Amino acid sequence: MENATDRSQSIIVDSYVEYYSRVVDFITYRINNRCEAEDLAQDVFVRLLEYRQILCKQTVKHFIYTISRNIITDYLRRYYKMKEIGSYLYDEIASSTNDVEENILAADISRLEKGKLSTFPKQRKQIYYLSRFEAFSIDDIASQMSLERRTVECHLYIARREMRMFLKQCI
Repeated sequence: MENATDRSQSIIVDSYVEYYSRVVDFITYRINNRCEAEDLAQDVFVRLLEYRQILCKQTVKHFIYTISRNIITDYLRRYYKMKEIGSYLYDEIASSTNDVEENILAADISRLEKGKLSTFPKQRKQIYYLSRFEAFSIDDIASQMSLERRTVECHLYIARREMRMFLKQCI
């Protein structure tokens, strides 16, 4: 019994010396992180200790690479699961902060727009207001204000152009 334990310990020590750097390279190639690969390579040889009763010199290499592959699979599952959870949490946090931030920005832009609107001539101001804030069509505005359709279009075109230029400067 003592001889079998010594023999399996010897196989593990010899395989550690012989295969450790290859296992680290194998794992690094798959996960693309050298530090994590070194930790996982240590785990490979710790897990190899669990199989010391059935190890023999001819099969230890295959055991090591099978254990390595399984450890890589476990690592990648955990890694992508954590990334997915982190992404979900970040999206939730980002969307809630973005909503607040977007509302503040929209209120600021709206305030600037209404401030600029007050500088427009009376007729242009009314046409822009009805189109933008009351969602009236050009024909509705023309009939309500007793103006030609082309006049409303022209006032609206000029008002929108001025507003765009103003808001570009503000933003």
